[in-house]
Amino acid sequence: MAAPTRTPRSSWIEEGLRAMGIGGPDAVRIEALAQALGVSKGGFYWHFEDRRALLEEMLDAWEHVVIDEAIERIEVGGGDARAKLERLFALASSYEARGLGGIDLAVREWARRDSAVAKRLRRVANRRMEYMRSLFASICASEEDVEARCLLALSLFVGTRLIAAGHRGRSRAEVLARALRELLA
Repeated sequence: MAAPTRTPRSSWIEEGLRAMGIGGPDAVRIEALAQALGVSKGGFYWHFEDRRALLEEMLDAWEHVVIDEAIERIEVGGGDARAKLERLFALASSYEARGLGGIDLAVREWARRDSAVAKRLRRVANRRMEYMRSLFASICASEEDVEARCLLALSLFVGTRLIAAGHRGRSRAEVLARALRELLA
């Protein structure tokens, strides 16, 4: 007789991230995740001690994707700093389509009421800034210019989805692309 098949740990994490991206961390409920995965909630406890353990692993997975995996994808393409920044901007723009924008916003909201999540969010932001500093330093004349461009780039990545204003006949994508080109000028 074959051993029963267990839902992989990664499936619980992915489903938890999907739920969080839609409804924040409060939407990450074991029973709801089990239902979405089409399994019993008992299988959850094969992988995680409790909900908090799942939330920690979800944050680990989010951080890995938005930092480690992103940098790896950018660096593997080679090229100079400008080419890498262009890939970084394109990758950041693609995060909305992959559902990562909602997760990012949910983590930010969660960080407002949980100091451990706020600490992790600062670490992620600092890692993003350090990577961009390393790239902008190759194309900017001064440290002040490097820091300003990094702040503007990170602000665009984070804040664009929060702005409801129109752009006088231009699409958000067009305006964002122009803003990012200006950062590379």
